[in-house]
Amino acid sequence: MLFQFGPRSALLLPFVVPGIVATAWLLARAARRGTWPDALLALLIVLPTLTIVQWMLGFAGWYDSHDGYSTAMFYVPWQLNLLLGPAYYFYFRSLTSQEFRLGPRAWWHLGPGLLKVAFFGVALAYDLGWWRGLRGRALPYHFGTKGPVAELLDGLNRPVGYVLYVLLPVYCWWVLVDYRRYTRYLDDNFSDPERLRFAGFRQLLLLQVGSLGLSLLFEVLDQVFDFGYTEAWNYFALRGLFIYGLIAVGIQANYAAASSPLRFDPDAQPDGPSAALVPLETTAGPAQLEAPPAVIRNGIVAAEPAETPAGAAPPTPPGLPSLPPELLAWRNKLLALMAAEQPWLEPELTLTELAQRLRTNPGLLSKVINAGCGQNFNDFVNTYRVQEARRKLADARFAHYSLVGVALESGFNSKSTFNRVFKKLTGQAPGEVVRPKS
Repeated sequence: MLFQFGPRSALLLPFVVPGIVATAWLLARAARRGTWPDALLALLIVLPTLTIVQWMLGFAGWYDSHDGYSTAMFYVPWQLNLLLGPAYYFYFRSLTSQEFRLGPRAWWHLGPGLLKVAFFGVALAYDLGWWRGLRGRALPYHFGTKGPVAELLDGLNRPVGYVLYVLLPVYCWWVLVDYRRYTRYLDDNFSDPERLRFAGFRQLLLLQVGSLGLSLLFEVLDQVFDFGYTEAWNYFALRGLFIYGLIAVGIQANYAAASSPLRFDPDAQPDGPSAALVPLETTAGPAQLEAPPAVIRNGIVAAEPAETPAGAAPPTPPGLPSLPPELLAWRNKLLALMAAEQPWLEPELTLTELAQRLRTNPGLLSKVINAGCGQNFNDFVNTYRVQEARRKLADARFAHYSLVGVALESGFNSKSTFNRVFKKLTGQAPGEVVRPKS
């Protein structure tokens, strides 16, 4: 009988089947479309799935069958957790940049895990090919089902596994550091970046670290209380739940990444705010919200009042930082465009799209917004949206609009983003604004 499922082995099956199906589907899609996020997500899913398959088959009696099934258990690299850290790191890089490629240097990161796979290949070739197949000698260990190299690998499995407790936290920390830079990249390039923040992935990463801590705790308790397979089952059942989280969060993140022009390069992002960037806390009050109307009147930039003497530098408009002449002209063009075309009403507006309308490059436009308006791109665009929302909330003609309707009519893409941004820039929630009766 191939399987002898009892309660414990059968309860692990619902984790194994979705893991295998999701891995196969993602690999097929990655091969068809050439998408690295699908391939790397498949790797992240198959690693815990393999571990649970080992325990499921063990509880189904494969280790104790003392035949070919037992032999198969010793020559499959079930525990490939050394690949987890690099897999998370490269998966994050593939999500945040459509230009990601797994270059030659990446194999140094994957080396420890791939080396373990190679050792199992050596064990298979020597024990079953040379020792048993060509020389006809019996396998000397575990009731004649395991050869000498497999026995050696089994003895090294625990100390090698301890390397994971060092490597995985290092890679997770590395990803979280890059994630902070990535959030700044989003605010500098997207007007509505919420779905691109991959918050679920970040939470899964933290849960993975927690799972590692739980594993370490189990190892310590195992040494003290000499746990058996029954107690270990609980840990692997919890790990099975993690597979569902990876599938749900990963597929959603892959879709968001594939439908967005992400070009994040962590090496190009500063670790701190630019020296030219005015701190948001000093400019996020009512004066900031009134800055664009103060410098734009009837669609015309009022950067140089009529009384300015010929040849003199124009005064700085109220609420905006002073700028060198080479940037001042671009700020004037930007503010005029915002007033005339109202691009901020487009929920998916990006820095690149706005730069194309101004016929300039995103780098220069970002510098103009940061230095000339004291904001990042996200706050700059949302300032206009909040102004529009405040106007509609105070207008009796829009009294019959719900808050969601006001948000959508003002350029926001969701009520949650509207509430968060509105309170950030005005100090009160939209629902707290007193509206006129229709």
